Amino acid sequence: MSDVSKTLHLPKPALRNSGWQRSILHLDLDTFFVSVERQMDSRLEGQPLLIGGTGDRGVVASCSYEARKFGVHSGMSMKMARAMCPEATVIRGNSMAYSKQSDVVTEIVREAVPVCEKSSIDEFYADLSGMDRFFGCWQFSRELRERVIQESGLPISVGLSTSKTVAKVATGEAKPNNARQVSRGTERHFLAPLSIRKIPMVGAETYRTLRNLGISTILTLQNMPVELIQQVLGKNGVAIWKKAHGLDESPVVAYNERKSISTERTFAKDTTDGEKLHAIILAMAENLAFQLRRGDKLTACVTVKVRYADFSTKSMQRRIPYTAADHHLVPIVKDLLEQLLNKRVRVRLIGVRYSHLVGGGCQINLFDDTEERVKLYQALDRIRVQYGDRSVVRAAGLEARTIGRANPFNGGPPPLLAHRHQ
Repeated sequence: MSDVSKTLHLPKPALRNSGWQRSILHLDLDTFFVSVERQMDSRLEGQPLLIGGTGDRGVVASCSYEARKFGVHSGMSMKMARAMCPEATVIRGNSMAYSKQSDVVTEIVREAVPVCEKSSIDEFYADLSGMDRFFGCWQFSRELRERVIQESGLPISVGLSTSKTVAKVATGEAKPNNARQVSRGTERHFLAPLSIRKIPMVGAETYRTLRNLGISTILTLQNMPVELIQQVLGKNGVAIWKKAHGLDESPVVAYNERKSISTERTFAKDTTDGEKLHAIILAMAENLAFQLRRGDKLTACVTVKVRYADFSTKSMQRRIPYTAADHHLVPIVKDLLEQLLNKRVRVRLIGVRYSHLVGGGCQINLFDDTEERVKLYQALDRIRVQYGDRSVVRAAGLEARTIGRANPFNGGPPPLLAHRHQ
Protein backbone atom coordinates (compact mmCIF):
# COMPACT_ATOMS: atom_id res chain seq x y z
CA MET A 1 0.00 0.00 0.00
CA SER A 2 1.38 3.42 -0.93
CA ASP A 3 2.09 6.21 1.57
CA VAL A 4 -0.79 8.15 0.03
CA SER A 5 -3.23 5.33 0.65
CA LYS A 6 -2.04 4.90 4.22
CA THR A 7 -2.89 8.50 5.01
CA LEU A 8 -6.54 8.13 3.98
CA HIS A 9 -8.95 7.71 6.86
CA LEU A 10 -12.52 8.46 7.75
CA PRO A 11 -13.36 11.88 9.15
CA LYS A 12 -13.19 11.98 12.93
CA PRO A 13 -16.29 12.93 14.90
CA ALA A 14 -16.22 16.60 15.80
CA LEU A 15 -16.54 15.77 19.52
CA ARG A 16 -15.04 12.31 19.87
CA ASN A 17 -15.17 12.20 23.67
CA SER A 18 -18.91 12.66 23.63
CA GLY A 19 -19.48 10.17 20.83
CA TRP A 20 -21.10 12.81 18.66
CA GLN A 21 -20.92 12.35 14.92
CA ARG A 22 -20.04 15.15 12.57
CA SER A 23 -23.08 16.84 11.02
CA ILE A 24 -22.47 19.56 8.42
CA LEU A 25 -25.29 21.59 6.89
CA HIS A 26 -24.91 23.40 3.57
CA LEU A 27 -27.41 26.10 2.54
CA ASP A 28 -27.60 27.66 -0.92
CA LEU A 29 -30.08 30.31 -2.01
CA ASP A 30 -31.54 29.19 -5.36
CA THR A 31 -30.70 31.48 -8.31
CA PHE A 32 -30.21 34.22 -5.72
CA PHE A 33 -29.97 37.29 -7.96
CA VAL A 34 -32.95 36.10 -10.00
CA SER A 35 -35.01 35.45 -6.87
CA VAL A 36 -34.31 38.93 -5.50
CA GLU A 37 -35.26 40.55 -8.82
CA ARG A 38 -38.54 38.59 -8.84
CA GLN A 39 -39.19 39.57 -5.26
CA MET A 40 -38.96 43.21 -6.32
CA ASP A 41 -40.99 42.70 -9.52
CA SER A 42 -43.50 39.84 -9.54
CA ARG A 43 -44.01 40.30 -13.31
CA LEU A 44 -40.69 38.51 -13.81
CA GLU A 45 -42.04 35.25 -12.37
CA GLY A 46 -41.85 32.38 -14.84
CA GLN A 47 -39.88 34.37 -17.40
CA PRO A 48 -36.37 33.47 -18.60
CA LEU A 49 -34.01 36.00 -16.99
CA LEU A 50 -30.37 36.86 -17.59
CA ILE A 51 -28.54 38.98 -15.02
CA GLY A 52 -25.12 40.48 -15.68
CA GLY A 53 -23.36 42.86 -18.04
CA THR A 54 -25.91 44.06 -20.59
CA GLY A 55 -23.49 44.63 -23.47
CA ASP A 56 -22.28 41.97 -25.89
CA ARG A 57 -19.05 41.69 -23.90
CA GLY A 58 -20.89 41.27 -20.61
CA VAL A 59 -20.98 38.00 -18.71
CA VAL A 60 -23.98 36.17 -17.27
CA ALA A 61 -23.71 36.41 -13.48
CA SER A 62 -26.95 34.50 -12.89
CA CYS A 63 -29.83 33.10 -14.92
CA SER A 64 -33.23 31.64 -14.16
CA TYR A 65 -34.10 27.96 -14.53
CA GLU A 66 -36.29 28.93 -17.49
CA ALA A 67 -33.18 30.25 -19.27
CA ARG A 68 -31.10 27.22 -18.30
CA LYS A 69 -33.42 25.02 -20.32
CA PHE A 70 -31.93 26.68 -23.41
CA GLY A 71 -28.39 25.79 -22.33
CA VAL A 72 -27.57 29.13 -20.71
CA HIS A 73 -25.36 29.07 -17.62
CA SER A 74 -23.45 31.44 -15.35
CA GLY A 75 -20.13 32.63 -16.73
CA MET A 76 -21.34 32.51 -20.34
CA SER A 77 -20.97 35.60 -22.49
CA MET A 78 -24.14 37.65 -22.59
CA LYS A 79 -24.02 37.73 -26.38
CA MET A 80 -24.09 33.94 -26.58
CA ALA A 81 -26.77 33.67 -23.90
CA ARG A 82 -29.07 36.07 -25.76
CA ALA A 83 -28.54 34.13 -28.97
CA MET A 84 -29.47 30.86 -27.24
CA CYS A 85 -32.45 32.38 -25.43
CA PRO A 86 -33.61 35.43 -27.42
CA GLU A 87 -36.83 35.88 -25.44
CA ALA A 88 -34.98 36.30 -22.14
CA THR A 89 -35.21 39.53 -20.17
CA VAL A 90 -31.74 40.98 -19.51
CA ILE A 91 -31.16 42.83 -16.23
CA ARG A 92 -27.95 44.58 -15.21
CA GLY A 93 -28.54 43.78 -11.53
CA ASN A 94 -28.81 45.66 -8.25
CA SER A 95 -25.87 45.00 -5.94
CA MET A 96 -27.43 46.94 -3.07
CA ALA A 97 -30.62 44.86 -3.13
CA TYR A 98 -28.64 41.61 -3.25
CA SER A 99 -26.45 42.73 -0.36
CA LYS A 100 -29.45 43.62 1.80
CA GLN A 101 -31.18 40.30 1.19
CA SER A 102 -27.97 38.39 1.81
CA ASP A 103 -27.64 40.18 5.15
CA VAL A 104 -31.18 39.18 6.09
CA VAL A 105 -30.50 35.50 5.46
CA THR A 106 -27.08 35.69 7.14
CA GLU A 107 -28.62 36.97 10.36
CA ILE A 108 -31.26 34.23 10.34
CA VAL A 109 -28.67 31.47 9.90
CA ARG A 110 -26.09 32.87 12.34
CA GLU A 111 -28.73 33.32 15.02
CA ALA A 112 -29.92 29.72 14.67
CA VAL A 113 -26.74 27.62 14.40
CA PRO A 114 -23.73 27.08 16.69
CA VAL A 115 -21.08 27.77 14.00
CA CYS A 116 -21.78 29.45 10.65
CA GLU A 117 -19.45 30.03 7.71
CA LYS A 118 -20.58 32.39 4.97
CA SER A 119 -18.71 31.15 1.91
CA SER A 120 -20.32 33.56 -0.56
CA ILE A 121 -23.17 36.03 -0.87
CA ASP A 122 -25.71 33.21 -1.21
CA GLU A 123 -24.02 30.16 0.34
CA PHE A 124 -23.50 29.04 3.94
CA TYR A 125 -22.12 26.13 5.98
CA ALA A 126 -23.14 25.29 9.53
CA ASP A 127 -21.63 22.76 11.95
CA LEU A 128 -24.48 21.02 13.76
CA SER A 129 -22.29 18.32 15.35
CA GLY A 130 -23.75 17.22 18.67
CA MET A 131 -27.21 18.66 18.11
CA ASP A 132 -28.69 15.19 17.52
CA ARG A 133 -28.34 14.68 21.26
CA PHE A 134 -30.91 17.36 21.93
CA PHE A 135 -32.74 17.97 18.65
CA GLY A 136 -32.56 15.97 15.43
CA CYS A 137 -30.14 17.64 12.99
CA TRP A 138 -32.28 16.70 9.99
CA GLN A 139 -35.45 18.07 11.57
CA PHE A 140 -33.58 21.20 12.62
CA SER A 141 -32.19 21.67 9.08
CA ARG A 142 -35.63 21.45 7.48
CA GLU A 143 -37.13 23.86 10.02
CA LEU A 144 -34.27 26.33 9.46
CA ARG A 145 -34.88 26.15 5.73
CA GLU A 146 -38.58 26.89 6.23
CA ARG A 147 -37.72 29.81 8.49
CA VAL A 148 -35.42 31.34 5.87
CA ILE A 149 -38.13 30.99 3.22
CA GLN A 150 -40.79 32.56 5.45
CA GLU A 151 -38.72 35.45 6.78
CA SER A 152 -36.79 36.34 3.61
CA GLY A 153 -39.26 35.25 0.95
CA LEU A 154 -36.42 33.59 -0.99
CA PRO A 155 -36.16 29.94 -2.12
CA ILE A 156 -33.29 27.98 -0.57
CA SER A 157 -31.97 24.41 -0.82
CA VAL A 158 -30.08 22.57 1.91
CA GLY A 159 -27.95 19.46 2.22
CA LEU A 160 -26.96 17.63 5.41
CA SER A 161 -24.16 15.10 5.73
CA THR A 162 -20.90 14.28 7.52
CA SER A 163 -18.65 16.65 5.56
CA LYS A 164 -18.71 19.94 3.69
CA THR A 165 -18.12 18.20 0.36
CA VAL A 166 -20.98 15.73 0.60
CA ALA A 167 -23.33 18.34 2.11
CA LYS A 168 -22.64 20.71 -0.82
CA VAL A 169 -23.20 17.98 -3.41
CA ALA A 170 -26.40 16.98 -1.58
CA THR A 171 -27.64 20.57 -1.83
CA GLY A 172 -27.00 20.52 -5.56
CA GLU A 173 -29.02 17.35 -5.91
CA ALA A 174 -31.85 18.85 -3.83
CA LYS A 175 -32.26 21.90 -6.08
CA PRO A 176 -34.47 23.64 -6.81
CA ASN A 177 -35.86 24.70 -3.43
CA ASN A 178 -35.65 21.41 -1.56
CA ALA A 179 -33.61 19.46 1.01
CA ARG A 180 -31.48 16.31 0.94
CA GLN A 181 -29.81 14.25 3.68
CA VAL A 182 -26.93 11.83 3.14
CA SER A 183 -26.53 9.69 6.26
CA ARG A 184 -23.25 8.49 7.69
CA GLY A 185 -22.04 5.38 5.87
CA THR A 186 -23.94 6.12 2.65
CA GLU A 187 -21.72 8.94 1.33
CA ARG A 188 -19.78 6.81 -1.15
CA HIS A 189 -22.93 5.16 -2.50
CA PHE A 190 -24.64 8.56 -2.86
CA LEU A 191 -21.74 10.06 -4.82
CA ALA A 192 -21.01 7.05 -7.06
CA PRO A 193 -23.50 7.60 -9.94
CA LEU A 194 -22.95 11.36 -10.19
CA SER A 195 -20.81 13.17 -12.76
CA ILE A 196 -17.28 14.06 -11.72
CA ARG A 197 -18.26 17.70 -12.36
CA LYS A 198 -20.27 17.50 -9.14
CA ILE A 199 -17.09 17.26 -7.06
CA PRO A 200 -15.96 20.61 -5.64
CA MET A 201 -12.47 21.46 -7.05
CA VAL A 202 -13.24 19.90 -10.44
CA GLY A 203 -13.25 22.80 -12.89
CA ALA A 204 -13.36 22.79 -16.67
CA GLU A 205 -9.67 21.96 -17.15
CA THR A 206 -9.61 19.18 -14.53
CA TYR A 207 -12.82 17.79 -15.99
CA ARG A 208 -11.26 17.57 -19.45
CA THR A 209 -8.18 15.85 -18.02
CA LEU A 210 -10.28 13.25 -16.19
CA ARG A 211 -12.51 12.69 -19.21
CA ASN A 212 -9.40 12.03 -21.30
CA LEU A 213 -8.64 9.25 -18.84
CA GLY A 214 -12.10 7.80 -19.47
CA ILE A 215 -13.49 9.02 -16.14
CA SER A 216 -17.03 10.41 -16.36
CA THR A 217 -18.70 9.28 -13.13
CA ILE A 218 -17.53 9.46 -9.53
CA LEU A 219 -17.86 5.66 -9.31
CA THR A 220 -15.08 5.24 -11.87
CA LEU A 221 -12.90 7.63 -9.91
CA GLN A 222 -13.64 5.74 -6.68
CA ASN A 223 -12.44 2.49 -8.24
CA MET A 224 -9.17 3.92 -9.58
CA PRO A 225 -5.85 3.73 -7.69
CA VAL A 226 -5.10 6.98 -5.92
CA GLU A 227 -1.51 6.73 -7.24
CA LEU A 228 -2.75 7.18 -10.83
CA ILE A 229 -4.82 10.24 -9.99
CA GLN A 230 -1.90 11.71 -8.06
CA GLN A 231 0.41 11.10 -11.00
CA VAL A 232 -1.93 12.99 -13.33
CA LEU A 233 -3.16 15.81 -11.07
CA GLY A 234 -0.57 15.96 -8.28
CA LYS A 235 -1.72 16.89 -4.77
CA ASN A 236 -5.03 18.17 -6.12
CA GLY A 237 -5.63 14.68 -7.51
CA VAL A 238 -5.33 13.16 -4.05
CA ALA A 239 -7.76 15.75 -2.65
CA ILE A 240 -10.24 15.06 -5.46
CA TRP A 241 -9.92 11.29 -4.96
CA LYS A 242 -10.70 11.73 -1.25
CA LYS A 243 -13.71 13.90 -2.00
CA ALA A 244 -14.97 11.25 -4.43
CA HIS A 245 -15.04 8.87 -1.45
CA GLY A 246 -16.82 11.43 0.75
CA LEU A 247 -13.68 12.06 2.81
CA ASP A 248 -13.36 15.70 3.82
CA GLU A 249 -12.27 16.87 7.26
CA SER A 250 -12.20 20.60 6.47
CA PRO A 251 -13.88 22.49 9.32
CA VAL A 252 -16.65 25.04 9.22
CA VAL A 253 -14.77 28.30 9.76
CA ALA A 254 -16.63 31.27 11.20
CA TYR A 255 -15.73 34.89 10.38
CA ASN A 256 -14.06 34.30 7.02
CA GLU A 257 -12.99 37.88 6.40
CA ARG A 258 -12.52 39.18 2.91
CA LYS A 259 -9.15 40.70 2.04
CA SER A 260 -10.09 42.90 -0.93
CA ILE A 261 -12.93 44.37 -2.95
CA SER A 262 -12.83 45.21 -6.63
CA THR A 263 -14.80 46.11 -9.71
CA GLU A 264 -14.12 46.05 -13.45
CA ARG A 265 -15.79 47.51 -16.51
CA THR A 266 -15.49 46.04 -20.01
CA PHE A 267 -16.55 48.47 -22.72
CA ALA A 268 -18.93 47.59 -25.52
CA LYS A 269 -16.48 49.35 -27.85
CA ASP A 270 -12.79 49.92 -27.22
CA THR A 271 -12.12 53.57 -26.47
CA THR A 272 -9.40 56.21 -26.20
CA ASP A 273 -11.78 58.81 -24.73
CA GLY A 274 -9.85 60.08 -21.71
CA GLU A 275 -12.79 62.00 -20.21
CA LYS A 276 -14.98 58.91 -20.41
CA LEU A 277 -12.34 56.71 -18.76
CA HIS A 278 -11.74 59.19 -15.94
CA ALA A 279 -15.48 59.61 -15.30
CA ILE A 280 -15.99 55.86 -15.04
CA ILE A 281 -12.92 55.24 -12.87
CA LEU A 282 -14.08 58.03 -10.55
CA ALA A 283 -17.52 56.45 -10.21
CA MET A 284 -15.88 53.07 -9.50
CA ALA A 285 -13.57 54.50 -6.86
CA GLU A 286 -16.38 56.37 -5.16
CA ASN A 287 -18.73 53.38 -5.13
CA LEU A 288 -16.08 51.04 -3.72
CA ALA A 289 -15.24 53.60 -1.03
CA PHE A 290 -18.91 53.58 -0.01
CA GLN A 291 -18.81 49.78 0.12
CA LEU A 292 -15.80 50.02 2.45
CA ARG A 293 -17.61 52.35 4.83
CA ARG A 294 -20.77 50.28 4.65
CA GLY A 295 -18.77 47.21 5.68
CA ASP A 296 -16.83 49.10 8.39
CA LYS A 297 -13.57 48.55 6.52
CA LEU A 298 -10.45 50.57 5.71
CA THR A 299 -8.01 49.95 2.86
CA ALA A 300 -4.25 50.41 2.72
CA CYS A 301 -3.59 49.53 -0.93
CA VAL A 302 -5.12 50.81 -4.18
CA THR A 303 -4.70 49.00 -7.50
CA VAL A 304 -5.83 50.14 -10.97
CA LYS A 305 -5.91 47.79 -13.98
CA VAL A 306 -6.12 48.62 -17.69
CA ARG A 307 -6.61 46.09 -20.48
CA TYR A 308 -6.02 47.30 -24.02
CA ALA A 309 -7.65 46.28 -27.29
CA ASP A 310 -4.81 43.83 -27.98
CA PHE A 311 -5.63 42.14 -24.62
CA SER A 312 -2.36 43.24 -23.04
CA THR A 313 -3.00 44.12 -19.40
CA LYS A 314 -1.16 46.53 -17.12
CA SER A 315 -1.76 47.30 -13.47
CA MET A 316 -0.26 49.60 -10.87
CA GLN A 317 -0.75 49.74 -7.12
CA ARG A 318 0.08 52.15 -4.32
CA ARG A 319 0.25 51.63 -0.57
CA ILE A 320 -1.49 54.34 1.43
CA PRO A 321 -2.46 55.11 5.04
CA TYR A 322 -5.62 53.27 6.06
CA THR A 323 -8.68 55.12 4.81
CA ALA A 324 -12.20 54.75 3.39
CA ALA A 325 -12.63 58.34 2.27
CA ASP A 326 -13.44 59.37 -1.29
CA HIS A 327 -11.22 62.47 -1.18
CA HIS A 328 -8.19 60.31 -0.35
CA LEU A 329 -8.92 57.39 -2.68
CA VAL A 330 -10.27 59.10 -5.80
CA PRO A 331 -7.16 61.23 -6.54
CA ILE A 332 -4.93 58.16 -6.15
CA VAL A 333 -7.11 56.08 -8.50
CA LYS A 334 -7.15 58.85 -11.11
CA ASP A 335 -3.38 59.33 -10.85
CA LEU A 336 -2.71 55.60 -11.29
CA LEU A 337 -5.02 55.51 -14.31
CA GLU A 338 -3.24 58.46 -15.87
CA GLN A 339 0.12 56.71 -15.48
CA LEU A 340 -1.21 53.51 -17.07
CA LEU A 341 -2.99 55.03 -20.06
CA ASN A 342 -1.36 54.91 -23.46
CA LYS A 343 -3.18 57.66 -25.33
CA ARG A 344 -2.65 56.00 -28.72
CA VAL A 345 -3.99 52.54 -27.82
CA ARG A 346 -7.67 51.81 -27.37
CA VAL A 347 -8.80 50.56 -23.95
CA ARG A 348 -10.97 47.47 -23.57
CA LEU A 349 -11.33 47.27 -19.75
CA ILE A 350 -10.53 49.24 -16.61
CA GLY A 351 -10.74 48.11 -13.01
CA VAL A 352 -10.11 49.19 -9.40
CA ARG A 353 -9.22 47.09 -6.36
CA TYR A 354 -8.89 48.06 -2.69
CA SER A 355 -6.90 45.55 -0.66
CA HIS A 356 -5.18 45.06 2.72
CA LEU A 357 -8.56 45.59 4.37
CA VAL A 358 -8.99 45.95 8.12
CA GLY A 359 -11.93 46.68 10.40
CA GLY A 360 -12.33 50.28 11.46
CA GLY A 361 -14.68 52.07 9.09
CA CYS A 362 -15.91 54.29 11.94
CA GLN A 363 -12.73 56.37 11.42
CA ILE A 364 -12.54 57.45 7.78
CA ASN A 365 -9.09 58.88 8.43
CA LEU A 366 -7.60 59.09 11.89
CA PHE A 367 -5.49 62.20 11.40
CA ASP A 368 -6.76 64.87 9.03
CA ASP A 369 -10.55 64.48 8.56
CA THR A 370 -12.70 67.15 10.19
CA GLU A 371 -15.96 66.47 12.01
CA GLU A 372 -17.78 68.36 9.25
CA ARG A 373 -16.32 66.10 6.58
CA VAL A 374 -17.14 62.93 8.53
CA LYS A 375 -20.74 64.09 9.00
CA LEU A 376 -20.96 64.83 5.26
CA TYR A 377 -19.89 61.26 4.43
CA GLN A 378 -22.37 59.87 6.93
CA ALA A 379 -25.20 61.91 5.41
CA LEU A 380 -24.29 60.87 1.85
CA ASP A 381 -24.06 57.22 2.87
CA ARG A 382 -27.48 57.33 4.55
CA ILE A 383 -28.93 58.59 1.24
CA ARG A 384 -27.18 55.77 -0.64
CA VAL A 385 -28.44 53.13 1.77
CA GLN A 386 -32.00 54.39 1.46
CA TYR A 387 -32.15 55.20 -2.26
CA GLY A 388 -29.41 53.09 -3.83
CA ASP A 389 -25.62 53.11 -3.92
CA ARG A 390 -25.54 55.34 -7.02
CA SER A 391 -28.21 57.80 -5.95
CA VAL A 392 -25.50 60.37 -5.06
CA VAL A 393 -22.43 60.82 -7.27
CA ARG A 394 -19.81 63.48 -7.87
CA ALA A 395 -20.50 65.81 -10.77
CA ALA A 396 -17.35 64.56 -12.50
CA GLY A 397 -18.74 61.03 -12.42
CA LEU A 398 -22.12 61.85 -13.96
CA GLU A 399 -20.87 60.92 -17.45
CA ALA A 400 -20.55 57.31 -16.25
CA ARG A 401 -24.33 57.16 -15.95
CA THR A 402 -24.87 58.07 -19.58
CA ILE A 403 -22.42 55.48 -20.88
CA GLY A 404 -23.15 52.67 -18.47
CA ARG A 405 -22.96 52.81 -14.70
CA ALA A 406 -19.78 51.64 -13.01
CA ASN A 407 -21.14 48.72 -11.04
CA PRO A 408 -19.29 46.39 -8.65
CA PHE A 409 -21.82 43.75 -9.66
CA ASN A 410 -20.55 43.88 -13.26
CA GLY A 411 -18.06 41.03 -13.50
CA GLY A 412 -18.66 39.48 -10.08
CA PRO A 413 -20.70 39.36 -6.86
CA PRO A 414 -21.21 42.53 -4.86
CA PRO A 415 -18.09 43.64 -2.96
CA LEU A 416 -17.50 42.47 0.64
CA LEU A 417 -20.01 39.55 0.36
CA ALA A 418 -19.03 36.77 -2.21
CA HIS A 419 -17.28 34.28 -2.26
CA ARG A 420 -16.45 33.27 -5.41
CA HIS A 421 -14.29 36.84 -5.87
CA GLN A 422 -11.65 36.11 -3.31
